[in-house]
Amino acid sequence: MGQGTDVLVLGGAGVDTVVQVPSLPLPYADSYMIEHGIETRAGQTGDFVALGLHALGLRTHHLDLLGDDPEGDLVRALHRDRGIALTVVPGPAGTKRAVNLVGPDGRRLSLYDVSRSHPEDRFPEPTVRELARGSRHVHVAITHPCAPALPVLRETGVPLSTDLHDWDGENPYHEPFALAADVVFLSTASLADPERTMRDIARRGRAQVVVATAGAEGAYLLADDELIRVPAVTPPAPVVDSNGAGDAFAAGFLFGRLSGEPLRRCALYGAVAGAHACTVPATRTAPLGRDALLARVAEPEPVIR
Repeated sequence: MGQGTDVLVLGGAGVDTVVQVPSLPLPYADSYMIEHGIETRAGQTGDFVALGLHALGLRTHHLDLLGDDPEGDLVRALHRDRGIALTVVPGPAGTKRAVNLVGPDGRRLSLYDVSRSHPEDRFPEPTVRELARGSRHVHVAITHPCAPALPVLRETGVPLSTDLHDWDGENPYHEPFALAADVVFLSTASLADPERTMRDIARRGRAQVVVATAGAEGAYLLADDELIRVPAVTPPAPVVDSNGAGDAFAAGFLFGRLSGEPLRRCALYGAVAGAHACTVPATRTAPLGRDALLARVAEPEPVIR
């Protein structure tokens, strides 16, 4: 089968309800008046990666479980309107959903509804195998039921990436993803010693590249046993929301990798895309396009050492 897709995104489809709150943590009170409204829109980690890759010109296909419910309709409409191929497996528990509380400084607190998945949920192996073999790369979200699909994906020989998000380096749920992927993204938010965790992932697993994002402090890139500091990129507008910044970073990095760029260049692409995402309100989905990314990269920025 020919490779008609650049990146297959597995999992991470869902709907968020976004609430802009006056502060985080939010002090207890009987009620709050929400001036900016409460909005429900399609878009969770897999959706954002797929949108980012598609905006950068990569042929993208998304596979996940969705319910026959209003939330599922929102996800289907998002992909249809953006022209992103979507293969849906019926999800008996319904479409995944979350509530995001967003503070004035752009930080967020996410509340995930774990009742929207069943332990016995699975992707059909023939579907996973066929879509993966028709792709150059597979990006795997850590949402259920992606972990059981990892052995099938590894059998295809297609390179894998994953994002562990705010893993603490110990939670066993994340380990199958960390050890199976060729490219591993994660945040330093819950790590006491990011370098130690990154090197542990590379030592124990298959990762050729490990990238740890550190928000306004930039990121760290580990490859060939060398740890490289990636400086932060100045956002092109005020920071309003950090939601989706890590997904945008992953999309930018993978765009560079699939374009054959050196790793430092890939990291710069990721940093630029991530900085852009921080300027987009959580109620919108507006990933950075290819031309804008390349133009932004051409501007002077701190040198990656």
